[in-house]
Amino acid sequence: MPSKLNFGTIGLKLATILGFLFIHIPIFIIIMYAFSTDEKTFQFPLPGFTLKWFGVAWERNDIWEAIILSTQVATISTVMAIVLGTLACLAVYRSKFFGREVISFLVILPIALPGIVTGISLRSAMSLFGIPFSTWTIVIAHATFCIVTVYNNVLARLRRSSHSMVEASMDLGANPWQTFRFVILPNIATALLAGGMLSFALSFDEVIVTTFTAGQQSTVPIWMLTEFIRPRQRPVTNVVAVFVILVTTLPILVAYYLTKEDEGGKK
Repeated sequence: MPSKLNFGTIGLKLATILGFLFIHIPIFIIIMYAFSTDEKTFQFPLPGFTLKWFGVAWERNDIWEAIILSTQVATISTVMAIVLGTLACLAVYRSKFFGREVISFLVILPIALPGIVTGISLRSAMSLFGIPFSTWTIVIAHATFCIVTVYNNVLARLRRSSHSMVEASMDLGANPWQTFRFVILPNIATALLAGGMLSFALSFDEVIVTTFTAGQQSTVPIWMLTEFIRPRQRPVTNVVAVFVILVTTLPILVAYYLTKEDEGGKK
């Protein structure tokens, strides 16, 4: 038995290591090519290393326009997701009414559907109502799936919280707003922050839904896709990819540690 158990443990560790390598080696390759002296192909090994492309990327206005647009969209979408996701979660969690589970399902449906289905649906609806494509159409599209991350985080936190604290607050004479501000909000604060950071990361690198709702505008992912279709100075695209990796990874790491510490505190 011990030998079988050790063999199984070693096999599991090996499979885990191979899985991590399969996922992360392409990311390291992209980062590596951002420093390549070759501007047309992906040679390996690299012919040389340079920081030239970081300077080139810094001076290109089209890159900055895409970054600014993506940041604006992600920020507004995140704020909308925090407000609407929290309100929806509180309504579903605190109230019992006919169709509650259906509403909960409809809230999380946009993130479960393939992005192309969501994109086509939103584009058709916007065209039907004559809504011109702009930054706000991208924001609306991104908010539909960003709400889900906030909703799920807050709902999970509320289910782990004791409802007796709310009842005690009401018994002591607090009105609903005071109860929310001093009792509920402190309990869900880290869940809100984690959900918001995940929403920002999801919005910043979303490409499929954005393609259908952006019109002529170009966010960072769309800019990168265009550059790959019409390659010009390939390492510049890799430099922007490094930036996207940082922007999307850091919020996810912070959200992970926030929720991890909170769960440890609950225990």
